[in-house]
Amino acid sequence: MKQIEEILKEVRTVGIGGHVRPDGDCIGSCMALYLYLRKNCPQIDADVYLEEPRAIFSYIEGMDEVRTEPDPDKVYDLFITCDVSSRDRLAVAGPCFDRALRTACIDHHVSNNGFAGVNHVEGAVSSACEVLYGLMDPQRIDKAVATALYTGMVHDTGVFQYSSTSPDTMRIAGELMRYGFDFSRIIEESFYQKTYLQNQVMGRVLAESIMLMDGKCIIGFLRRRDMDFYGVTGMDLEGVVSQLRLTAGIEVAMFLYETSTQTFKVSLRSNRRVDVSRVASYFGGGGHVRAAGCDMQGSVYDVINNVMEQVEKQLMEEPGT
Repeated sequence: MKQIEEILKEVRTVGIGGHVRPDGDCIGSCMALYLYLRKNCPQIDADVYLEEPRAIFSYIEGMDEVRTEPDPDKVYDLFITCDVSSRDRLAVAGPCFDRALRTACIDHHVSNNGFAGVNHVEGAVSSACEVLYGLMDPQRIDKAVATALYTGMVHDTGVFQYSSTSPDTMRIAGELMRYGFDFSRIIEESFYQKTYLQNQVMGRVLAESIMLMDGKCIIGFLRRRDMDFYGVTGMDLEGVVSQLRLTAGIEVAMFLYETSTQTFKVSLRSNRRVDVSRVASYFGGGGHVRAAGCDMQGSVYDVINNVMEQVEKQLMEEPGT
């Protein structure tokens, strides 16, 4: 696609959906597209589907209109996924996607092999929101759309510090800031701010983390019983793996938490030498060169040993090979 309007011809109903455990980029891109359609295409009946979004994103316009359960009877003319790398990663709206007359995917994951009818995937771009911005007419963006786009870019670039941040990323962020939203508040309250409980849990993970491979890898984990003790869910654990990655001398940070008995959500972050998307893809997951994840089964130590085996293979490679 060159513009989003290309796939909207003769379309009267559109469904929009994001991935499981939606993060800032997923929420930002889905809401930006929804708000863009609502403003510029009033003839289109659009719905947006997301797993229960966190309250920190309530400043984005239209969040109270998000659907958290699929409509069992509705058949959309077009269903668009945003920030979804594969069909099995599509959250609550899976049945709507499968029934839709046409489908499209807007994404930036290098592991995305194209699962929709139309696939617009730019793997070198910082975020799905940056990809989506490139498909929108800048003259038709308003403050609400810009706020959602900026949110996603902030979250998937780690406030513009990850290696995926490009000159174009910074230029687009600057153009969005012209719409006058409170950009510093978005960064502080949706990205950095943690509750007292979240800080307690993060402190425990950091205190009990382990170093492997001569200090090149750091691992943190939480078992189900620990999460139940603190009363936290996966949504409360955002930012833990990024904090682990900041440890001096680290090449790879890994954080895993138990979602059910001996089933773990694994998050990986890399600084320079390791492509963690290769590691995650090996175990059926995916993501980006410096940030990726997967779901795995076994004991904590089974998961750690299996993942570290793949990490070690890359660390043993000669630089540049």
